[in-house]
Amino acid sequence: MEGGDEFVPPPECPVFEPSWEEFADPLGYIAKIRPIAEKSGICKIRPPPDWQPPFAVEVDNFRFTPRIQRLNELEAETRVKLNYLDRIAKFWEIQGSSLKIPHIERRILDLFSLAKIVTEEGGFETVCKERRWARVAQKLGYPPGKNIGSLLRSHYERIVYPFEMFQSGASLPVPCKPRPYESDDVDKEYKPHSIPLRQSVQPSKMSSYGRRANRLQPEPEPTEEDIEKNPELKKLQIYGAGPKMMGLGLVPRDKARKKDSDIPPPPPNLIVKDEVKKKEEGGADDLDGSGKDEPCTKMTMRLRRNITNPQFVDSFVCRMCGRGDEDEKLLLCDGCDDNYHTFCLLPPLSDPPKGNWRCPKCVAECKKPAEAFGFEQATREYTLQSFGEMADTFKADYFNMPVHMVPTELVEKEFWRLVSSIEEDVTVEYGADIHSKEFGSGFPVNNGKRHLSEEEEEYARSGWNLNVMPVLEQSVLCHINADISGMKVPWLYVGMVFSAFCWHIEDHWSYSINYLHWGEPKTWYGVPSVAAEKLEEVMKKLTPELFEFQPDLLHQLVTIMNPNILMAHGVPVVRTNQCAGEFVITFPRAYHSGFNQGYNFAEAVNFCTADWLPTGRSCIEHYRRLRRYCVFSHEELTCKMAACPEKLDLNLAAATHREMFIIVQEERKLRKALLEKGVTEAEREAFELLPDDERQCDKCKTTCFLSALACTNCTERLVCLYHTQDLCSCPTDKLYLRYRYTLDELLAMLHRLKVRAESFDSWANRVKEALEQEEGNKIGQTSDVLLIIEEAADRKFPDNELLQRLTGVLDDIHRCRSRSTELLNGNQTSRMSLQDLRTLVETMHNLPCVIEQLGEVQKIEAFDSRAQAAPSPPAADIQALLEEGALLPVVAPACELLAGLQEQGRWLEQVRRTLGPEGGEVTLAVLRNLMEAGCNVPQSVSVETAMAELQELLTIAERWEEKAQICLEHSRQKHPLSTLEAIVNEAQLIPVQLPNILSLQACLSQARAWVTDLEEIQNGEHYPCLDDLEGLVAIGRDLPVRMEELRQLELQVASAHSWRDKASKTFLKKSSQHSLLEVLCPRVAKSKKREEDCVSSEADSDVNVLGLTAQDLRDPGVMAFKECERQEKEALLRLQQLNLDKPGPECTNGDREPRDIKQERRWSNSMDSDTPLPSVNPQQNGGSSPSHTTSQLVCVCGGPPRPLVHRCHLCKDWFHGGCVPFPSVLGPAEAPLSNILCWWDWDTRFLCPRCQRSRRPRLETILALLVALQRLPVRLPEGEALQCLTERAINWQGRAKQALETPEIQGLLERLQELRQTEIKEEKKTDEQQQEEEEKKGNKEEVIVLSDSEESLVPLVPCLKGPVIELAPSTRTQLEELQLEGDILEVTLDQTQTIYRLLQAASPPPHQTLLTLVQVEVFLFFFPPIQS
Repeated sequence: MEGGDEFVPPPECPVFEPSWEEFADPLGYIAKIRPIAEKSGICKIRPPPDWQPPFAVEVDNFRFTPRIQRLNELEAETRVKLNYLDRIAKFWEIQGSSLKIPHIERRILDLFSLAKIVTEEGGFETVCKERRWARVAQKLGYPPGKNIGSLLRSHYERIVYPFEMFQSGASLPVPCKPRPYESDDVDKEYKPHSIPLRQSVQPSKMSSYGRRANRLQPEPEPTEEDIEKNPELKKLQIYGAGPKMMGLGLVPRDKARKKDSDIPPPPPNLIVKDEVKKKEEGGADDLDGSGKDEPCTKMTMRLRRNITNPQFVDSFVCRMCGRGDEDEKLLLCDGCDDNYHTFCLLPPLSDPPKGNWRCPKCVAECKKPAEAFGFEQATREYTLQSFGEMADTFKADYFNMPVHMVPTELVEKEFWRLVSSIEEDVTVEYGADIHSKEFGSGFPVNNGKRHLSEEEEEYARSGWNLNVMPVLEQSVLCHINADISGMKVPWLYVGMVFSAFCWHIEDHWSYSINYLHWGEPKTWYGVPSVAAEKLEEVMKKLTPELFEFQPDLLHQLVTIMNPNILMAHGVPVVRTNQCAGEFVITFPRAYHSGFNQGYNFAEAVNFCTADWLPTGRSCIEHYRRLRRYCVFSHEELTCKMAACPEKLDLNLAAATHREMFIIVQEERKLRKALLEKGVTEAEREAFELLPDDERQCDKCKTTCFLSALACTNCTERLVCLYHTQDLCSCPTDKLYLRYRYTLDELLAMLHRLKVRAESFDSWANRVKEALEQEEGNKIGQTSDVLLIIEEAADRKFPDNELLQRLTGVLDDIHRCRSRSTELLNGNQTSRMSLQDLRTLVETMHNLPCVIEQLGEVQKIEAFDSRAQAAPSPPAADIQALLEEGALLPVVAPACELLAGLQEQGRWLEQVRRTLGPEGGEVTLAVLRNLMEAGCNVPQSVSVETAMAELQELLTIAERWEEKAQICLEHSRQKHPLSTLEAIVNEAQLIPVQLPNILSLQACLSQARAWVTDLEEIQNGEHYPCLDDLEGLVAIGRDLPVRMEELRQLELQVASAHSWRDKASKTFLKKSSQHSLLEVLCPRVAKSKKREEDCVSSEADSDVNVLGLTAQDLRDPGVMAFKECERQEKEALLRLQQLNLDKPGPECTNGDREPRDIKQERRWSNSMDSDTPLPSVNPQQNGGSSPSHTTSQLVCVCGGPPRPLVHRCHLCKDWFHGGCVPFPSVLGPAEAPLSNILCWWDWDTRFLCPRCQRSRRPRLETILALLVALQRLPVRLPEGEALQCLTERAINWQGRAKQALETPEIQGLLERLQELRQTEIKEEKKTDEQQQEEEEKKGNKEEVIVLSDSEESLVPLVPCLKGPVIELAPSTRTQLEELQLEGDILEVTLDQTQTIYRLLQAASPPPHQTLLTLVQVEVFLFFFPPIQS
């Protein structure tokens, strides 16, 4: 994956979800899905949700040592690059420099690709000569331009070219060091990976469960201790003093001392600068100053300081000749500190070289090919808990988020980026190939070590248990006795994020199955078997350097390659994420690889089915070509199955026969060729008893079983019959054949396999003959059938159609015998029909048994013929035949037919009566009952015709009912009257009574009546009244009919209500107890009632209050209203007289002040408690004075008179100052009185709440309401009353204006105006004088100033004089009458106030009234009422 190329996930592999029935047979289900899944190489299986095996590993005792994986060393192309960089780094280290890899375009320069491309282009000289560096830059993926080609040339010439020259054997300039260049500060110093050194660690020998034998491990080299003990080794010069063969390694006597290769490298984040250390150490240890030009290591200096050290002398000995003379010719290697004479070197040197010098051994290390790659074991042992903590911490820190929140797609892309990166070295650990036999399987195992629960027992026996699947009867591996770890015994895998398993196929190209017990997902990649060779070809093509020295690299499970690269070269790849509780199956020769998304625990094992046998043979041939060791002998396995064919599954026996046939043919051909070669000696050999090491072909490493060629002289070697020419050069007569079976024995085994495979055919022929027996040749006994079935079970025949038929025949025999016995004994639970009896007899005829007692069938047939002779018998004949049939031992079909005809006749007669003219009313319920009864009647043409008629009638009726129901529903859209009439008229033609149609018809009648009423109202002489229209609207809304008039009526009623609401807001006070109609009409009944009971608090109805009804107001003339006006005036005069007779507050001049103070205190307490002022009642205060009568009670509170009371100007009743609001003497705050001395202008006019029931709007506002009323096409009682009130107010206003415009009144008004002007001047003058006196006195005391000097009015009231004008008696009487009528009106008119002031000025000043109002106002100033 180059540069910034992002990983593209391959397509998903097939996923299967078996049912419980399919899941019961594991290998059968795998065989079922194989045609689909095999095309992808791998597949995923999700078990049923309830299949959840318990985790059986003992977590506390589970300890393992994982493998170390460095991600960028796993990928093939990246490993090639790292190996190359290690070699070139080693080269520059030899030259005394460190390798620094430059950066170009913000990414590290790929030196390997650069060298490879330059070589492909013809070499450095050719590229420079032909100026191809721009093309080289383009192939490396750099953008054109920016002069990158010249940069590449500079880096190549400086870093790579000297190494390439050295590799080719050319001489190098001395000294050879990479020249620095201008961007040297951005170079990254390369730290060698030392892959061969780290991977040289061998796996532990403590485990005895390795899949491979110990023969794969190389023989250990002899140690110095071994040489000393063995005198023969001492004689050899190679182990003595003197030069040693290159590459010979002696293990030191101190076994605890580790080799350099065993010392683990420093952590990736630690950079050790070797050159600096060497310089520092050299400078510190330079004792004599003679070593300035000769660099020496720390070891060399230590030896030279310690002259007594025995190694001191050896350090000055030539490694070639072993002598230490001629020191001037002795050279010291700067790499390994070995000494060489210049004349001992090949070729010899005439002069000592200048600068740093490396010996031939160090130079050879740069050219040494890469060693085989393998994984290194970690040094730490983990438990599951400690490994999980480490894995989760690593993942959380790496991605900087909780492990469960990291997306799988992100982990996948990051994994493939890391394995392709040269710069980033990420190391993870993987607990792979852990033996379940030693550590315990994740599945429950019934091995007797611990007691299993019932649930665990079930899972321990399950075929999907990986300990059970390889040894199932259908599996080939069950015939191998040895426990092959990983194949027959599962291996365990504990993974962490990025831990990977590389591209590989299973041993012997077998199946494999992997189950993820728990943890995070495992990502898989698979390649089908048809593309296996293509994958190998692509990997060899892209990384030939790896396969050159390790041809079986893909069998070592140590190399991966990006799926995108494989897909780009035509290799089909699929992927999947295996979650916990899921299986992944790989098919034969399907390459697969993958990695873990995080901490998880998996288990895997191999298995082989019958279809694998040809594939396994092909694998052995492939192994033979690669000279690869086998895990087991394929021939031995096949022959072992062939030796016991009766134990094989039928399909397995057939597959084994085919495989054995090919093996026998090939063996016959090979032995014939050996015989023709002249080998005549033979010896039987039980190869299965020999260790695998002793029966392997010396040439191809195949494990021999059927035969092998050996030599009497070369007893330690043998070869298979494919490599007879490679055994030895001994004469032919020394060769002999070692064989396991003779050809005759092999043919006999093949024959037994054939018999086993063909045994099913002979059994099937016997079954067919038994089933096809004709009359007279039948099997007489049931036991014969049982024997045939038992034979199939004994021989393990698969379930097949013949066996199922035979089992069915046996069931039929038992059933027929049982039913015939019940029939003949008469103890059957239900009567058998003739058809059942005929079926029974026919079944018995077809069985291989003879049936008896069949004579009764003739009687039944005779009765049946007689009953079916007449097609339509009369009812009496039907009844007679039914009675005769009831006496038979079985129920004849004719009896059922006759009973059906009888039921048909009754039902058809009922239908005719119902639908006929004499049937009466037909309802839907009647039709449905007839239909239900008709379904239970035996069918015939007449019944079907009648049913069709009934169904049609019922369908039509229900359709019309549904239409009517839709029309009747108010929630749906209403339909016009004409539409509904058409529906009703059409529905009336149906001869069925429909409830919804009747309801709709009634609604239509109501709608027509509604329209008629509306027309009568609208065609009247006057506008219709509101209550009439409201009644029509309510009725119209309830009807399911759409009427256009209803919408108009609703708009008219809405406009009338809107006008009434507006009038109510204009007239009514807030929270008024009166209705608008009460306010607008005269007070007749209420006035009369107040004459009898002036404190009545009952709410009166309109009739009681008005003295007239709504019908009276319908009259346009409203004569009743005029009459009520007159009665109201008379009643008010009587009420005034009654209230004037009431006594006032009891007080005298002598005790006024104390009583006033006492009363004010009680009033203050009352106001503080937000309650009306209590009346002065001696009885309430604990006194014993007599109680007041009804005529003595005053005010709205119904209490007795007391101080600070004021009379209503209209009704003359007394009211307490704290119960009702009194007028402000000096007028409202927004328009105060200009001169307080004009006492006639003081506002003392008080109307009580009973007299002033409304806001009393001005006449102009009322006229606007009347204009809006005129636009309404509706009559309202309130509107009629408002018109009458307005007419009354206008009439009064006209009379008042006429009275006020007389010369007398005009003169009096001018007189009052002059008095106001005069008083204003005098008051101004008096104020100035008082101000001057106060300034002279210098009075600086603070005083409380009341608004408009209310407190100053108290001493002023007794000084008021009057009257100020005089009125003629007639004029006074006229004005008083106008004032009385004006106060009655619920309208505000300016003339009312003018008349009141004239009458006030013409009368003496009401000192007591004025004083009371002033005192109340002063008290309210200091003690304002508490607002609720």
